[in-house]
Amino acid sequence: MNKSITLANGRTIPVVGFGTWQAPQGETTTLAVCTALETGYRHVDAAAVYANERYVGDALRSFLNESGTPREELFVTSKVWNTERGYDTTLAAFERTLKDLQLEYLDLYLIHWPASPSRFADWETVNAETWRALEHLHEQGLVKSIGLSNFYVQHLEALLRHARVLPTVNQIELHPGQLQPEVVACCREHQIAVEAWSPLGTGRMLQNQTLAEVAARYGKSTAQVCIRWSLQHGFIPLPKSVTPERIRENIEVFDFELSAEDMALIDSMPYCGGSGLHPDEVDF
Repeated sequence: MNKSITLANGRTIPVVGFGTWQAPQGETTTLAVCTALETGYRHVDAAAVYANERYVGDALRSFLNESGTPREELFVTSKVWNTERGYDTTLAAFERTLKDLQLEYLDLYLIHWPASPSRFADWETVNAETWRALEHLHEQGLVKSIGLSNFYVQHLEALLRHARVLPTVNQIELHPGQLQPEVVACCREHQIAVEAWSPLGTGRMLQNQTLAEVAARYGKSTAQVCIRWSLQHGFIPLPKSVTPERIRENIEVFDFELSAEDMALIDSMPYCGGSGLHPDEVDF
């Protein structure tokens, strides 16, 4: 349940994370995160723009205090939002996130979306300055690893020209029907681990007939097949749910393996279930 992989900087990260995107503000999110931690998740993915970090923080603090689990056994991620890009604003945003999450450090901090050439004439400089702030946090020991989210090949290669500390992670939208092979190949070339946000297509994959037929062959749910597919590709999926049964189900994915034939079948699915969000096209 707590299998991990080693990042390029030598730190480990649990291979399944608990996502908090679209989790509501309030006790529902606190209870969901507590349930996940009590179930055995040790990796929680958060972000300032989700507007629920205070409730995630309540769960983290409650679990650490009541379970006696050492802080070092948890892996907590957050992200700096687009309105806070730049050096000083990123540092200030990080302080707010750390306070909301009620932690003394983060295990991973990401640039949530790249500044893109479609919206910024100086997009490469904006990303470089934001990254410089993350490097500073890393050097201060406030963040153990730093990385990116939604960076496609051109954004990633441009950032690498300026980086003193290399990104350890790139979190992108990945699920059956959305493979993104060019971005994945670029990350692997640079030893950057790939995290999969929306590994269930924000629930859109759960009714997919192809996936349902595969799931029936293994006596598993469609969600479990999606998560297992992600793991067998070497991705780090971040499924989200606020339903206790599904929270438990989403991490019970280590007792079966998809065959090569079923992996190929899923890989061959046409584009489906994606959000349609592209970093060079979004207006936020």
